[in-house]
Amino acid sequence: MPPYHRHITDDTTTTPLWHTMIQITDVTKIYTMGSVEVAALAGVSLSIERGEMVAIMGASGSGKSTLMNILGCLDVPTSGKYTLDGENIGATSDNRLAEIRNRKIGFVFQTYNLLPRLTALSNVELALMYGKHGARRKTATEAMEHVGLGDRLNHKPAELSGGQQQRVGIARALVKSPDILLADEPTGNLDSRSGDEIMDILETLHGEGMSVIIVTHEADIAARANRIVRMRDGLIVSDDGTHIT
Repeated sequence: MPPYHRHITDDTTTTPLWHTMIQITDVTKIYTMGSVEVAALAGVSLSIERGEMVAIMGASGSGKSTLMNILGCLDVPTSGKYTLDGENIGATSDNRLAEIRNRKIGFVFQTYNLLPRLTALSNVELALMYGKHGARRKTATEAMEHVGLGDRLNHKPAELSGGQQQRVGIARALVKSPDILLADEPTGNLDSRSGDEIMDILETLHGEGMSVIIVTHEADIAARANRIVRMRDGLIVSDDGTHIT
């Protein structure tokens, strides 16, 4: 079974250097709508260690999705600092942001984002489109087997259940062996049984050493993580139940 995470090592040892992977300090994100400025994040500070499984909770408009976009290098802060593996994300170019997303981060979406005309296997292979065909097919097949869909390789999305489509989405996120898996409401469109199965997979990946960050509004899903960060009005109001003063 292939590994789906990387260990960071120094030049003299193969022992992983476990350290703070994510550090954000007093981060704000302000959107301008005409003459009105809206603060989606109003000064957020958070650190996440390598290998953690963290749930970010909050109602609609709390800032959790904006925070997820910044953590995933899909957006940059208006102010404050975001350091990922020691690199200042706010000071990087767009090309470097794309490289970081491609190499370090896997994304899982609530709506799966699968192409309906392609088979499940081909959807996973798309994430490896610049690799050699034979290697792509092997890696994508292994990822599909890892999420329990080795017998559904040639099914199209419409021939799969919602839970199976989400497994394809997870397999697609895994094929480049990212350091971080970001899951945005990964069970939001699923029944409770399918949602539990998806969380089982995410817990397994976490157990293998992957850092997993889940955005959710569902308390039972958040409870499956090792740590819960709650947001309201663009601020973190609690972290593992500890009130932020």
